[in-house]
Amino acid sequence: MLNPNQLQERRKQRVRAQIRKKAGGRLRLSVHRTNLHIYAQIIDDTKGVTLVAASSVEKDLREAIKHGGNVEAAKRIGTLIAERAKAAGVSEVVFDRGGYLYHGRVKALAEAAREGGLSF
Repeated sequence: MLNPNQLQERRKQRVRAQIRKKAGGRLRLSVHRTNLHIYAQIIDDTKGVTLVAASSVEKDLREAIKHGGNVEAAKRIGTLIAERAKAAGVSEVVFDRGGYLYHGRVKALAEAAREGGLSF
């Protein structure tokens, strides 16, 4: 029997396999969440480099957000990653939910990134 971490890893790999099929060379917006924080990064898989990153751990955001593990923090991270992506010249990405359900904080981050100008 598989433990919860192994099950999540399977879901993550399944999502990534679908992304590789449909990506068409686009960059990947990857999301990771914990109980306390949420992280987002835009990754170029062909080169294996992270172009842009944002998280609720950053010092300037920790002062503005009381708790990094809520929907409000996810919205701020979504808008921040969209701003940084625009500055880096990125407009189209593929959304990688990383095995998490598209609900709650993950959905809030994605919608905020879309409103900020990223298309996926």
